Amino acid sequence: MHDVDFSVYPNEVVALVGGNGAGKSTLLEHLNATLIPDDGELVVDDTPITDDNKAHARKEVGFVFQDADTQLVAPTVLDDVLFGLQNYGVPGDEARKRAREALTTVDANHLEDRIPHYLSGGEKRLVGLAGVLVLEPSVVVLDEPLAGLDPERSQLVADRIQQIHDNGISVVLSTHDLDFATTVADRVCVMADGNVVGSGTPREVFYDDALLAEANLHPPSAVRVARDAGLGATAQPVTEADLVSLLDQQTDESELDRIAPSDSTSSNT
Repeated sequence: MHDVDFSVYPNEVVALVGGNGAGKSTLLEHLNATLIPDDGELVVDDTPITDDNKAHARKEVGFVFQDADTQLVAPTVLDDVLFGLQNYGVPGDEARKRAREALTTVDANHLEDRIPHYLSGGEKRLVGLAGVLVLEPSVVVLDEPLAGLDPERSQLVADRIQQIHDNGISVVLSTHDLDFATTVADRVCVMADGNVVGSGTPREVFYDDALLAEANLHPPSAVRVARDAGLGATAQPVTEADLVSLLDQQTDESELDRIAPSDSTSSNT
């Protein structure tokens, strides 16, 4: 990466998008000091982070890796979620209470006695997320949270991401699924060649043809359909829900035009 200027603000969801090798995962791994920049500065909660105080970054910024198996280390799910609390010296009863609350938050409390490595991919992601949430971070980072998941599990993970955002936690995620990005992100950052080349709302980013071309990205499905139908010039829908609402509105207007008599066809008495 080079010349990267990136900030995360309270209670927002930021999606990093870009092609393979654009630098998304590398940038994410700097946010909780998994990597420390050779030049420049990482600041977490107004505290500059160095090799000597990485623990501060890792407590404030929780990281859920793309390969969930890399952070599942204990014989049971409950033990796994307890692991971070035990490292911070949280007493046993309090630690178990917080671990169970974290599992409940991600709807995985029924898994607490299961062996982590026998879980499905989606279940592993949820347990990894619980292991991060139990430490009460201000920011949660997820690297490709939907990678390898079927639609049902993808929706489950997406719903949990929205839930933790609703609870006041900022979320930063990387994704190749631009349709997913449109539904969860307040802000989209586009990466190419190790740099952030553009940033804005989903509507601003995904209707910027030059920016998408620079990152070798195609617009989300709703944007493509709207343009093909000649609808994207003014309304600019970005999500499937936006598109359906726009089409319903146009259908209603067409129906009104069909049944309302015009001045030229009204009779004089």
